[in-house]
This record gives sequence, C-alpha cells and structure tokens, in this order.
Amino acid sequence: MEESEKIRKYRHFETYEVPPTMKAVVFKGLGFKDLAVEEVPVPAVGKNQLLCRVDAAGVCTSIIKILAQGKEHKYFNGWDPARYPVILGDEGSVTVVKVGENLKDRYRVGERYGIQPAVDIEPINFRERYRDNARGMKKCAVGYTLGGNLAQYILIMEEVLEAGCLIPLPADLPYFAVSMGEPISCVYSGQERNIHLYKKDPLSPRIPKLGFLVGGTGVVIGAGVMGRIHVEMAMRFRPRNLIVSDINRERLKKVERQLGNKARRLGINLVTVGAEELGKKVFELSGGNGADDVILAVGVQAVQQDAFGLLGKGGVINLFGGLPKGKNILQLDAIQVHYDEIKVVGSSGGEPSDIIATLKAMADGDIDPGNYVYGVGVLDHAPMILKGIEENRVDGKAILYPHISLKDFRRVEYWDGKMEEELLGKWL
Repeated sequence: MEESEKIRKYRHFETYEVPPTMKAVVFKGLGFKDLAVEEVPVPAVGKNQLLCRVDAAGVCTSIIKILAQGKEHKYFNGWDPARYPVILGDEGSVTVVKVGENLKDRYRVGERYGIQPAVDIEPINFRERYRDNARGMKKCAVGYTLGGNLAQYILIMEEVLEAGCLIPLPADLPYFAVSMGEPISCVYSGQERNIHLYKKDPLSPRIPKLGFLVGGTGVVIGAGVMGRIHVEMAMRFRPRNLIVSDINRERLKKVERQLGNKARRLGINLVTVGAEELGKKVFELSGGNGADDVILAVGVQAVQQDAFGLLGKGGVINLFGGLPKGKNILQLDAIQVHYDEIKVVGSSGGEPSDIIATLKAMADGDIDPGNYVYGVGVLDHAPMILKGIEENRVDGKAILYPHISLKDFRRVEYWDGKMEEELLGKWL
C-alpha cells in the first residue's frame, strides 16, 4: 500500500473497523509502579455516548500529581484506581468512530473534535465509586476518572457531552495541534484575567479591556514551555516591549530562535534577560514607569514575591504558576494596591470557550503550536516521558501517536502538519 493510500484509509471511514482491544496507559494505584501500558478491551458505547479514535495525545505534567496522590487527588475524590483502574491523558485530538443510538442525529462517524478535559458537571456515571457517592462534587475530568486520551480509543461519556466539552474544529488542523489546544488554552484563559482600563481623554468613561496593555511593557518570568507560549500569545495584544526572563540561558535562546522574527514583524521589542538583570531592564525600557503586565510562569515563592516590585501604576501581576502548599503565602503591599492601583490575578485551567478560541488562534496563525513540541512517539513511550517530566528533563510537549509503530522516541526542535503526515504515512 502506498503511503498516500495509508493516509487515505486512516482519514476516511467507509470501511473503518474498530478492533476488540486497544493499547492504553493505565493507572492502578499510586506512583510509577502502578503505571503501565496495557492491552485492554475497547470500551462499549452506551446509547448516549461516543467512541472516538485518539489521533494524537499530549503528555501533561498534571499526570505527575495524579501518580503522587492517587485516590486523594481532588478530581478522583476517593475513586480508588487500585480497584477501578483509569486510563490517563487529558490532552488529545479525536475522531468519531461509533455513535450511540440516541446521538445519531447529532454526531457522525469521521467528525473530528478536541476535548476540554475539565468537565464542570457533577458525575453521572459510577457515582458509587466516589467518596460519599459524589455528593457535593461539581467537577470531574477526562484523563482522571473519565476515560483518557493516552489510548488508541476514548469513550466520550455523558458528562463530557452535557458540559459542552467536546469541541468542533474551526479548520482542518493537524492532529498534534488539536492536542496542543488544551495546554495553550490554559494560557489563553490566564491572559484573559489581565484587565486594563482605557480612557480616550480625561472626560471619557473608563473602558475595560482584557489582555496585555496595548503599547505597554509586558514581562514573562519563566521561559519553559508554558512561559514561551505566554510570550507568543501576548504578541496578539501588541505590547511595545516584551521582556522574558529565566535563569536558564538556553531557554532564553530558544525564545529568540522561535519568536524573534515574529516579534520584529509585529513591531514588538522582544528582549530576553537573566533574572539578575530583569529589574534594571524593566526600568530602562519602560522609561522608569515599571511593567504594565507581569506573567509569573514559575511556581517559586521568592520569585513571585520579588515580581511585585516590577509593577508600574495600574500594572497587573498574573500568578499563573502555582505555588506548593507550605510555600504559597505572598505578602501584598496595600499601599501599592491603593496608590498604584495594581491588580493581582490568577487562573486555574480553562473552559470550553478557551479551547474554541485557542483552536481559532491556531487556524488564524496567531500561535504556532509546532514551536512547543519536544518530541514525538507512541504510547509505549509515555512512562519514559513522565519520568523525564518528573526529573525536569522535558522542556516542551511530547506528542504521542497511538496508532503507529515507532521504536524510539524522536526528539524534534519543531513540528508541523507536513511532518506529521510523513510520520503517519511511514509508520501506520
């Protein structure tokens, strides 16, 4: 079969057959010892459910917390994976392959979707598996107690559909890009928390607008993958200066390689500096006024505390990076709040609307998800990638293709739809 014919058979569903079993990343208790890639039955489809093929899946850092906490994780709420194993993976791109009897007028085999994994609805299925029969539980999650994307097929359950978390695509995006929609949507959601008040003149009313201050000085502290995504997404607002700081010089060089040309095209002064130079550079480029927006893409207490000193009048500081318990208290200067009118904001993940907006941003070219791919592989590579994440050796998103054969995980500097198609055509 020619490569083009392999791709055609993969993307068209006239004769597509779902096998009885599938490969999946299964969690059965607590810690890495209870994580395994296994052959399991493909889920049966209920009347109000869908079965989707997972075309690409990301490996999220949040899985490390699942492994560490098990049934005590807030989204597990007592669900014991030792008794009821779960399939992990909250990032993925999916295609419908089976439609439940009651949904045939709404969904079609072959339709592609993204998934918002944070499902803002109380559990519908298996309530008895949660603590106190899920009483008071208002949220569940895909890749936690709802079937995950680190598998060849995923059951889309009633919770996902009723909460509006199955997201149609605005364009024929590559599989990996749709999978990247979830982590990038967290950045989109986070930046929408920044708010500035605009006035045409002293007599005009204030007009609130979301996002970075147009023509202002923005700062992103932390140039890991989420920090770099923040940098590119911040360019949508056209700040005059965009300063990126990190203690790791190699990460700063990556910012310059990936985003320097785009910043110049947009007329944005993109500057990278080490942590020790940050305060001086903010003072210099802002004309002594301080930063208008500060994104803290690092979860370090001392760094977050010091960042308040960078803010100018009306500035916004965004605590995007979470702090660990025990090191989560910051001091707030009430004089700075009162006289400089600073704002402190934060966010925790996104909503379906954020995924929708993020996928559109990709389709419109506002962000290039290929900049943030660390490497590509298959489900068998998931435990290795998770160990690398735990040990801070993975700087980017690992994309796994569940239906191909690939012996070695492949590191990349960049990834796009053409590369994806070549990989699928070769290894399907």
